[in-house]
Amino acid sequence: MPEQVVAGERTAGALPGHRTDAPLTREWRAPWPLDLRRVLRPHSRGHRDPSFRTDRDGTIWRVSRTPDGPGTLRLRTARDPARVVPGDVVHATAWGPGAALMLAGLPDLLGANDVPERFQARHPILERALRASEGLRIGRTGLVFEALVPAVLEQKVLLEEAWRAWGYLLRRFGEPAPGAPELRVPPPAQVWARIPSWEWHRSGAEPVRARTIVNAARYASRLEADPSVRRLTSLPGIGVWTAAEIRQRALGDPDAVSVGDYHLPGIVGRALAGRPVDDAGMLELLEPYAGHRHRVTRLLEASGAPRPPRRAPRLPVRDYRSF
Repeated sequence: MPEQVVAGERTAGALPGHRTDAPLTREWRAPWPLDLRRVLRPHSRGHRDPSFRTDRDGTIWRVSRTPDGPGTLRLRTARDPARVVPGDVVHATAWGPGAALMLAGLPDLLGANDVPERFQARHPILERALRASEGLRIGRTGLVFEALVPAVLEQKVLLEEAWRAWGYLLRRFGEPAPGAPELRVPPPAQVWARIPSWEWHRSGAEPVRARTIVNAARYASRLEADPSVRRLTSLPGIGVWTAAEIRQRALGDPDAVSVGDYHLPGIVGRALAGRPVDDAGMLELLEPYAGHRHRVTRLLEASGAPRPPRRAPRLPVRDYRSF
């Protein structure tokens, strides 16, 4: 039988005598409504992400590299994972050297440190979005470099391009996930720092993004210790958009606005003002929600707020690999 981690127990590392090839389990009761899919969606990089998978029955798999080593987390619920009500049990199973840490961090991942109750919706659209997205919380992984790499890959390109590169690099330089060898563990920082230029080229990532990741990998431990906006943006190639994307996932920052996003100003402007705006206009509209500005954008995106009408043909997915 798998070893048991009692609900509420916090472990600092692997359990004494635990075999890393044997799974650990935890049953965690949700104290509030929870939409597992929406809460965890920011950690998925497309349908073919080698480190994240959602099964047809709603089971969610997430692979990570913790300070204790690789770990695989599997989450199941007895009912629809999009409709977890207070008191429902989330069944978690984890494999690998990082299993205990992943189970200990489960409440944080699912939004235990979030305080949506302090948010005041001051617009009818936000009031409706809040009611429709009752189970949406902002969780955190506590893993800064893990969030940094895909955020950099997503800079100024179509998501299809970024996700293609992420998938290639994990399959090429990651390792089989414990308990789910068809998935891949993201490589450690020292491996990212040594990826040769031709492999970046084969992934489809051009030299600018590759250099940004390689350089950041050399400072990974410092970033984990200090993931402030000042520290993150002190690195070449990391601006306010990338810093926000990192902090949203690693720290669960409800105020980290992705300034510079191609679509976001249009979504916010049309929802809250009935017109398109630029970044400055978006920040002005979000100012009354200081402390929860990222939450506002998540609510609008989750509620299906209308995007600006397309005024040009869809950009083609570029492919640098044959150049």
